[in-house]
Amino acid sequence: MLKKDIVDRVSGELGQQKQDVALAVDIILETMSSALVEGRRIELRGFGTFSCRERKPRVTKNPRTGLVMDIPERKTLHFTMSKSLKEALISGKD
Repeated sequence: MLKKDIVDRVSGELGQQKQDVALAVDIILETMSSALVEGRRIELRGFGTFSCRERKPRVTKNPRTGLVMDIPERKTLHFTMSKSLKEALISGKD
């Protein structure tokens, strides 16, 4: 599903103009992004939790060339789904 699809669906459900809904979606996503950059956790009840985790630096080997490479520490996004979403996915219902 694309952002455009979300905007279309919300616009249809609420009867609002697509421009207004698109602006609201952009504001929500920007707010979530900046919170994650600040290291804060985002909890959306009934959906799940987004958090930022740090991966340790490691040494790996390039399988194609055989060169040993150092991979630096980095941050990744982690998502944990809510119990209700997990149950809905398992049962196949909305």
